[in-house]
Amino acid sequence: MRATGIDWSFPYASRRAPVLARNAVATSQPLAASAGIEALGNGGNAVDAALATAIALTVVEPCNNGVGSDAFAIVWDGDRLVGLNASGRSPAGWTVDRFAHYVGDHKGRAGDHKGRPYGDMPRRGWDTVTVPGAVSAWVALSRRFGALPFPELFRPAIQYARRGFHVGHETAAIWARVADSFGAFPTFLAHFLPDGRAPAAGEVFVNPDLADTLETIAETTGESFYQGALAERMEATARAEDGALRRSDLAAHRADWVEPLVQPYRGVALAEIPPNGQGLAAQIALAILGHLDAHLEPPGSARWTHLQVEAMKIAIRAAFDHFADPDAMRLAPKSLLDPESIAVAAAGITETAAPLPPVELPSSQDTVYLAAADANGMMVSMIQSNYMGFGSGIVVPGTGIALQNRGAGFVLDPDHPNAVGPSKRPYHTIIPGFVTRNGSPAMSFGVMGGHMQHQGHVQMVTRIFDHHENPQAASDAPRWHVTPDFSVALEAGHPPDVAENLAERGHAVEVVADHRLFGGAQLIYRLPDGGYCAASDHRKEGAAIGF
Repeated sequence: MRATGIDWSFPYASRRAPVLARNAVATSQPLAASAGIEALGNGGNAVDAALATAIALTVVEPCNNGVGSDAFAIVWDGDRLVGLNASGRSPAGWTVDRFAHYVGDHKGRAGDHKGRPYGDMPRRGWDTVTVPGAVSAWVALSRRFGALPFPELFRPAIQYARRGFHVGHETAAIWARVADSFGAFPTFLAHFLPDGRAPAAGEVFVNPDLADTLETIAETTGESFYQGALAERMEATARAEDGALRRSDLAAHRADWVEPLVQPYRGVALAEIPPNGQGLAAQIALAILGHLDAHLEPPGSARWTHLQVEAMKIAIRAAFDHFADPDAMRLAPKSLLDPESIAVAAAGITETAAPLPPVELPSSQDTVYLAAADANGMMVSMIQSNYMGFGSGIVVPGTGIALQNRGAGFVLDPDHPNAVGPSKRPYHTIIPGFVTRNGSPAMSFGVMGGHMQHQGHVQMVTRIFDHHENPQAASDAPRWHVTPDFSVALEAGHPPDVAENLAERGHAVEVVADHRLFGGAQLIYRLPDGGYCAASDHRKEGAAIGF
């Protein structure tokens, strides 16, 4: 260990090395990371870099995010943390009657642990399309913090859309994997599978419709998307295809500045956006771990994993039962972090696995996350996502706008705070994370991957700040994953005795070879001299870049 407070050894298998620089960007696609670095080199700040990266990601990683996505962000502006919730609400026409035919006679996954018969929300089509919020996030962040003209942030993305880009290997694999899910959506097939198949790694993909849309968004500072010609085209498509989305829904959208929730943990504090996102679950788990001695165990060991998993199970149950649109939640976030309740929960954790009923909300592994930081101390943690792969399957003709399916995050149980309804935000899996130490910035980070995200936050925080692993090593380490039914998946690379020990403790445990289940981390750690250590997950095709 050195004066930086982190260990520079690399004990885990990896294809990556951390980047040390005074300006840095880390994300899941190298072309997008380069767009952010270009913004910094042109005199922009960390917010400009984050936005240029985010906008480029909608072009070069379309299987995970797009113009039709939602977004969240946490910004250290040089003095304080500021949060942005740019997730969209459901259409005003989403009445109970509209979804009545989805209610089945079986016990669904709708968090219905009381055994009442509810079916599942749809996963595709117009009845999953909520108002896209990503464009509003770009506008709001640029207006409040940006140093560069808004249209300049779009230049790399428009160029990649207009002239084409070489599809990355991981993007190509995801594209091919999900393409078969959209056979019922002819506009999707025409737009994303123009040759009747997904593009292979290294092939050039051109998207002129999206280039035109990005130019319009840039020129109108987003107004066309929510109140102008693009909004009209979205409504026209919805009306023609029996969707409920209307221009009035788009015009009513707003991105909300929010105060991040901050939870202390062993000398640092984890900041998360309040629900409707699931970041609060990471804070609940860390609050419980603050009462336990997991930090004294070697990271990745059986007992370390057991205690973290048990804390995470309690946090996941809380998320399934309570997280929703903040206006619909019956328990305030601070109530779920009540010190007495946390202490009681921690005291109930033993050396064996505690059973919990399998309660599940829909989740997806398809998201993009980015972190950016500049030499003046501004740091950004930002995330945007279509939700499941390319989203709903709805592509607005002539625009390249693929609409998200975030409505699938609602449930059909009318008594649940996350019940589907009009003009309401659904439960969200995507969460940007930020760590402070003594009121100063320590790390902007995130872990893509739906249900993996909150538990990925816990693993990054504990590895880096309990065990002083450098960000690349913490990212490289094999991960655990509590599934929605509370069994445990271990990533390949754990010592064999870990799975055996966990099974002896009563866990339903499986070693999983598919790295996609375990998400993808991007991290920028602030060094004592004001520089940064940036890391990018080897499970993705991305990069950390700096200068």
